[in-house]
Amino acid sequence: MTAPVASRVGRLLLVPNALDQGSADDVTSSGAALHLALPMAVLQTAAALEYWVTETPKVARVFLKRVNAVTPLVRPLQELVIAELPRPRKGGASRGTTGADAGVSAQQWAQLLEPTRQGHDVGLLSDAGLPAVADPGAELVRAAHLAGIEVVPLAGPSALLLALAASGLNGQSFAFVGYLPVEAGERAKRLQELEAISRRARQTQLFIETPYRNSAMLDTLLASLAPQTSLSVSCGLTTPQGWTRTATVAGWRKQSVVMPNDLPAVFALLA
Repeated sequence: MTAPVASRVGRLLLVPNALDQGSADDVTSSGAALHLALPMAVLQTAAALEYWVTETPKVARVFLKRVNAVTPLVRPLQELVIAELPRPRKGGASRGTTGADAGVSAQQWAQLLEPTRQGHDVGLLSDAGLPAVADPGAELVRAAHLAGIEVVPLAGPSALLLALAASGLNGQSFAFVGYLPVEAGERAKRLQELEAISRRARQTQLFIETPYRNSAMLDTLLASLAPQTSLSVSCGLTTPQGWTRTATVAGWRKQSVVMPNDLPAVFALLA
């Protein structure tokens, strides 16, 4: 008598997005074709997925249109299931928590992962770069692990690691601290705290900012940090207009730099 074959359980696939914030109307997106930013195997895997969970559904649809221009989607875009990541309630959520403590119920996470129970792989997509890195998708990944669902990361660009590699700062010890306070005084105080940590541990400190506040961030950095502290800024990485500059704070002060207000930037310091 033949033993019954166990039904397949789907996986959660972490699908990287390009960093260029591409347009669905221009599949080359500012001159950066998707197949130049992501491995072909990743695009083929993405094209075969019917179920998605994403930070922003509109961005996911743009991504899938760009994928379709390289390798055909398994189904027409309008037939794919694209679910949006739930967001925690403001005020009651702490980063790194999952479930009720984060303002998102375990049932909500389970619903997003339900297709895996039916044997389907589910793709998790960020708005840019790697899912679950500086990205709310980390909560879904944790929920998948708790549910015993296999998590598979696919290769793609990470703005944080590309910026670190290009900075020439300490890549053996580093910390990503996310966004800094918006209020100028609090932001300056936080920068000085990070500078002290960096000096004590010889650790590179990485952080990001909303593009329209790039200039304000650079101004605060140059006003708050010690002249000998090394500062690196990477802007628009993987795009034709992308650049990285590393110098001491004193060196930055000697040269006027205009920060774009429409390109994402990664800032790094090493005291």
